[in-house]
Amino acid sequence: MTSSVDAVQVISHRLEADAEVPNNPRLPLLAYPGAVRPTGSDPASIFERLFEANDWVGCWRDGIFAFHHYHSTAHEVLGIYCGTARAQLGGENGITLTLNPGDVLIIPAGVAHKRLSPGAGLGVVGAYPSGQSPDTCRAGAGACQQAATRVARVPVPRCDPVYGPGGPMCEHWIR
Repeated sequence: MTSSVDAVQVISHRLEADAEVPNNPRLPLLAYPGAVRPTGSDPASIFERLFEANDWVGCWRDGIFAFHHYHSTAHEVLGIYCGTARAQLGGENGITLTLNPGDVLIIPAGVAHKRLSPGAGLGVVGAYPSGQSPDTCRAGAGACQQAATRVARVPVPRCDPVYGPGGPMCEHWIR
């Protein structure tokens, strides 16, 4: 499995709360461009094995919703195993990233994410830290304050989903 993981490049983004989404005031969004080499006949399985080995579970395969949403009860990791997409993170006033095969996003609880435009054949593997169960909240002022309270209670996972204990997430997400 380690032969499918490349040296880490970490891009960190702190995303401020707004009236529509809580984002996460203490944990940055982390992007690992090209961290994994999705090869073979089932490239999604590389991400699944990697995430599960590092205690990020409940793996699913799909895409990214085309509306702003966030999880107030769990962090999320996304691994792009095929295709490309532009995604907006942090709500309407957030950032836009282009996602390519091999990229990994570690999205803290509360950080909004939305697919802006998929390329052909976008494939994503997602997972959550063991013991965390995601909800799906849509952007909107009505529930944002209550969601921020839940976000503040979500614990930091013990392992980076790609690099394991002591990986870059552990350095950027100090407990």
